[in-house]
Amino acid sequence: MRFKLKEYNPPCFDAPQFINAPNAALVPAPMDGVAPPEYHSTTIFPEYFKIDGQWLLAQESRMDCIAVYENSAIDVREFRRLKKGDLVFTGRTEDGSQGIYVHPNGFDDAPAADSVGSAGGVANNSLRGSAGGESFVFRQGRSRETAFSMDYDYLYEQLRYEKENGYIVWVAGPACTFDADSRNAFSRLCEHGYVHALLAGNALAVHDLEGAYRKTALGQDLYTQAAYPNGHYNHLDTINRVRQCGSISAFIEQEGIRDGIIYQCVKQGIPYVLTGSIRDDGPLPDVFADVYAGQQAMREHLSKATTLIGMATALHSIAAGNIAPSFRVMPNGVIRPVYFYVVDISEFTANKLSDRGSLLAKSIITNVQDFIVHTSKNLIPG
Repeated sequence: MRFKLKEYNPPCFDAPQFINAPNAALVPAPMDGVAPPEYHSTTIFPEYFKIDGQWLLAQESRMDCIAVYENSAIDVREFRRLKKGDLVFTGRTEDGSQGIYVHPNGFDDAPAADSVGSAGGVANNSLRGSAGGESFVFRQGRSRETAFSMDYDYLYEQLRYEKENGYIVWVAGPACTFDADSRNAFSRLCEHGYVHALLAGNALAVHDLEGAYRKTALGQDLYTQAAYPNGHYNHLDTINRVRQCGSISAFIEQEGIRDGIIYQCVKQGIPYVLTGSIRDDGPLPDVFADVYAGQQAMREHLSKATTLIGMATALHSIAAGNIAPSFRVMPNGVIRPVYFYVVDISEFTANKLSDRGSLLAKSIITNVQDFIVHTSKNLIPG
């Protein structure tokens, strides 16, 4: 088996640098939505805060947020959720010297050392291992010339494991629905338990429902891509009919819809979060128009996610990557990594997550329709 869940190596808090470190400083927030000077900004990595001589882990962290001490625990919040008087952790160092320690190497193969690493260093999450320490080797980046065979095999085993032991969140763009085979393949992944939550925008749901309602996507035949007469009305007619029904689920029932990704989500009880954008037409009645309400709805699933797969959507994948941390504390107390795959035909899009601070993102440069079909065929017999 190629996939094996990485074990977490916690910091050695018996080291003098941690024993001699002061307790972390706490300063009340001066007003609603505002942090005090020198507030600590969180990262995607495990972070520990020293309180009354004990190092406490922020169990649900994410990048660019504020750490607050409340009810003997650490809560991570955006600026907008701060209330006047909240006890905010302050300190701009992350090496433990101010009672705050960021642990970026907890899932490295070697046990954690007593020395402190830099939280800003690039994490190496390669599935291929190192190049043996050589300073010059070919094709260490991720590009259209990269061989992804091993990545696929690893991912198949990982998804089989996560189906039973984790929470798989897919972040999908509308391109996933434009092809008959990929739409059917993604539907089968939903049907067979490989999708625990779906995060998308208005467009994915619109064109998937258009496929069920009019057998087109943006007015083109799902299989041949031949344009229908007046086909550019089809997605608008779909939106209009769903709005008339009042909800997606009511539309599915009233129109007798029996295929597609959203249909399978409704049938299987898979939660989906559709967040709007400034360019939406309609939108569908189930779409979150308030961006912060949509972000909170996404967070409810990303706080449980153990594997994320972003497909053909740069901004939505970046949003998910910014919300999700690099680790998860499971109900049994075990700390495990969160795996993140970004699939896109564009090297720029697929690799951009690394540039945004989501350092554990793994990119696969390929046509997203082919990716879905290959994944479905290898996971689901027949």
